[in-house]
Formats: sequence, structure tokens, C-alpha cells
Amino acid sequence: MNKRAIHLIIFVSMFCIALPVFASVTITPPISARDFPTLIGNIARVIGTIIGGLGTIMLMVAGIMFLFSAGNAERMGKAKAALTYAIIGIAIGLAANAIVNTILSML
Repeated sequence: MNKRAIHLIIFVSMFCIALPVFASVTITPPISARDFPTLIGNIARVIGTIIGGLGTIMLMVAGIMFLFSAGNAERMGKAKAALTYAIIGIAIGLAANAIVNTILSML
């Protein structure tokens, strides 16, 4: 059998299997609120989630940079800086909601 035909069969079968799963998912708007502080909190939660996810990806990129540095001091320095910034990004992403809630409580 042809490789294209096999790939087509696999793709169609995966689509048919996934279709009932996607049919049962309900999508709610991520940023909806009754008042302004709740809206700001929801926006902070969404942005914090995005920043945390990007920080996790950068953590993996920094690890790959370490692997491919091959003992080169300059490349290892760049990998260490990327690792530091990734950890800071994850910390900010995790603390985003708390930071916004603290500021809103002060106001």
C-alpha cells in the first residue's frame, strides 16, 4: 500500500475518533466579568497562564542550549542567562494573579 494512502487512512481515523470528544467540549469566554476588578483579575490569570507556558517552553530551550553548547563558555553563558530568565518568567506567571489581587486590594 502507498504511504500516502496509509497516512490518509490514519488522518481520517484520528479525525473520526476525535470528533465526538470535541463535540462534548463547551467553550466559555476566558475574559468575562461583572465588575472591573474581576475583569482585571481574569485578564491577569489569562496572561499569567500564557507567560507560565512560554516560560516552560523557554526552560526546555535553555536545556537544549546547554546540551548543544559542547563546553563552549560563551554558549553556556547564554544558556545560563536563558535559564535564569525562564525561571523568572515562570515565577511571574505563577504570581501574576496574586500580584494583581494585592494591587486591587490596596486601591
